[in-house]
Amino acid sequence: MNRYLFALFVFVILSSCKEEIKETVSVNYKEKVELSAEKDASIQMYNLERIKTETTNRFPCDTISVIEHIIKNFPSGTYLLRFDKTSVYDIPKPAVIYYDTNEGKFVFAVIARSKPGERFIEPSNIVGYYQSFIDLDSTKLGTPFIYLVLFECKGEQLFTVWEAPIPSHGGFNNFAVKNWSPKAVTYVEVNFHYGQGAGNINYNYFLVDGIRNQPHLLMTYDGIDFRRTLANINDDKFPDYYEHIFYSLPDRVIHKDSVAFIFNQKDSLYYSTEGRKITRRY
Repeated sequence: MNRYLFALFVFVILSSCKEEIKETVSVNYKEKVELSAEKDASIQMYNLERIKTETTNRFPCDTISVIEHIIKNFPSGTYLLRFDKTSVYDIPKPAVIYYDTNEGKFVFAVIARSKPGERFIEPSNIVGYYQSFIDLDSTKLGTPFIYLVLFECKGEQLFTVWEAPIPSHGGFNNFAVKNWSPKAVTYVEVNFHYGQGAGNINYNYFLVDGIRNQPHLLMTYDGIDFRRTLANINDDKFPDYYEHIFYSLPDRVIHKDSVAFIFNQKDSLYYSTEGRKITRRY
């Protein structure tokens, strides 16, 4: 019996020695995944290879190809986003839309890029209602820059046609290809939650000069006491809008009036019809 007690005593001593050795091992914090381009890329590629082995239905320029193209051709810390969940049990879909025209086969995608010099972002910190508050304090989790990107699919290869910045840091919900009926112009509506104002913001990218040229951005939004809606005021190819005016009273919100804004192509600005000193960029 004493022999067993002695063996147990030796085992405890050796275990404690191992723990002491572990505590003295230095940690290189610069090698954290969120700070290392190499580690981040290797993890992304490892996860991608696993998805490839588990996917049986592949086609040219599919979502896997889009992710791989982003990893290999975009700056480190760039990620394809996913739609926000529509229910608790929903599996978020990748933020890609396939769009075929007479000019070719295209893919719209929403991506997020990390700010150089900061820790890499995490895509889950950009998507959803609560993530719309990231605009108030985004640096702790890294500063994301979000883009709408158009890829062209030629054969089995993807080529970047253009990137359009989206002026928001968080709260991505979804996006869709739509048609502006007054001029039959295709546009991409990128929808964001806006938790600070209990509403949502749409960044609308109008393909006024065809799909291959940089799109025209116009922002619209809708909330309890704020609203901006699309309009065709001066009948040119650029969309206009109405800025709605509300009065917020203690017991109710009243819609009082609206002000028209018209786009001036020469200045690349929206001017209010109430006075040219009131301008907006988009």
